[in-house]
Amino acid sequence: MTIFHLSFKNVLSKPLSTGLSLLLLSLGVGLICLMLHLERQLKEQMSSNIRGIDMVVGAKGSPLQLILSAVFQVDVPTGNISLSEADQLLKNRLIDYGIPLSYGDSYSSFRIVGTEHRYPEIYQMELARGKLWTQSMDVTIGAAVAERTGLKLGDTFLGSHGLSEGGHVHEEQEYRVVGLFKASGSVLDQLILTDLQSVWDIHDSHSHEPGSLDPSERDGPHHDQEEHEHDTSSQSEDQELAHSQSQHQSQPQQAEGRQITALLIKFKNPLGLVQLPRRVNEDTNMQAALPAYELNKLFSLMGMATATLNLVALVVILVSGLSVFISLYLSLKDRIYEMALLRAFGASKGQLLGMIVQEGLLISFFGFGIGLALSRLILLLLNWTLQSGYPVGFFQPDLLWEEIFLFALTLVIGLLSALIPAISVYRIDISKSLSHA
Repeated sequence: MTIFHLSFKNVLSKPLSTGLSLLLLSLGVGLICLMLHLERQLKEQMSSNIRGIDMVVGAKGSPLQLILSAVFQVDVPTGNISLSEADQLLKNRLIDYGIPLSYGDSYSSFRIVGTEHRYPEIYQMELARGKLWTQSMDVTIGAAVAERTGLKLGDTFLGSHGLSEGGHVHEEQEYRVVGLFKASGSVLDQLILTDLQSVWDIHDSHSHEPGSLDPSERDGPHHDQEEHEHDTSSQSEDQELAHSQSQHQSQPQQAEGRQITALLIKFKNPLGLVQLPRRVNEDTNMQAALPAYELNKLFSLMGMATATLNLVALVVILVSGLSVFISLYLSLKDRIYEMALLRAFGASKGQLLGMIVQEGLLISFFGFGIGLALSRLILLLLNWTLQSGYPVGFFQPDLLWEEIFLFALTLVIGLLSALIPAISVYRIDISKSLSHA
C-alpha cells in the first residue's frame, strides 16, 4: 500500500470531521464561484443588449427603471410620451436614428412590442423562418417565445393587457405569426415584435368598449378616440407602402395624438451625449436616460454586494482550513503509535510528512470540486427558473481564470492547515512513542 493510499484511508476513517471540513470548504468555494459567474454573465449580457443605443427617452420617472423597461424589458415602463414630440426630437442634427417602442400587452407573459424593423437589425437578428412583419397585427417572434408557447408560422393568438398573465384579453383582433427569429442570446429572444400600428389598433378598439378602460393603462399606450374613425384598410395599405419605401422611418401622418412608450436613440457623434440628455430633461415633458451611465451605477452597486459576499465566503473557507488543521492535529494523538510503527518498518520522515500533507490537500481538492459542482447546479437551476422572464443565460460551464486562482488558494489553505501536524509527525521519537504504547 502506497503513502497516497494510506492518506486516502485516513481521510475516510474520520467521516464526521472530514465531512464538516468538506461542507465548510465547499460552501465557501461554491458561493464565490456562483457570484463570479453571476456578475460576469450579467455584465456581459447587459452590455451586449445596449449595442446601438446611446440614449433612451421616455416618460418622467426613474432613469434606471426606464433603462430596465425599454432596453432589457424586465421592468414596467415609466409611462408614455407623445409620438409627435418624439418625432420632433428626432429632427435634431446630432441624432443618427431613433427607434420607437410601444408596449403594454403580452401573450403568455411574453411582451408584445410595437416597433420598426431597425430594432431587430441593431441586434443582428436572423430569421429562422418566415419574414418580418409588414402590416398591422403581423408579428415576428423570438426563439424563446416560439419554444415556450409552441407558436408556429401562420398561427394566430390573442394578446392580453398588462405585462404578465391574468390581464384583460383583447378579443377584438388576432395577431398572426409571420416570422420566427433564430436564437441570439439577446433580449429579443423573449419578445413578440409587431408594427406600431398593431398596438394602436388594439387599444383604439379596446378604448371604445364601455367601461373597458383599465386603471393600469399607464403600462400601455393611451390613444385619442377620434383616431379610431380613420379607415382601417387605408391605414394598412399606407403602412405597407411606407415599409417598402423605408422601414426605419415613422409615419408623420400618424404622429398626431399618438403615444409611444419609449424611444431608443443613436447619436451621430459624442457631442450628442453632452448636449441632448440635459436638453430633453429640462425643455420637454420627456426624460432622457443614458444606458451606459445607468449600467455603470448598477454594476457599482453589484460590485459592492459581490465583494461583501465574497468576503463572507472567504472567511468560511478560512474557517474550513482551521477545521482541517484541528482535525489533523487531534487525530495525530491517536496515531502516534501508528506513525512510530511506520518509521520502525522503514518509512522515512519525508514520507510521513508527505502523508499528512496529502490528507490536507485531499480535503481541499474534494472540497473545491464539490463547491464548483454546487455552483454550476445553482446556475443551472437559475437558468431554468428565470428563462421565461429574464433574457439572461446564467449557466456557463466554462472555468474562469478567477476560479483557477481560487483552486490554487484552496490548495494553499489545505497545505498550511496540514503543515503544523506534519511537522509534529516529522519530529516523532520512535523509541519513546513505542515504549509509551
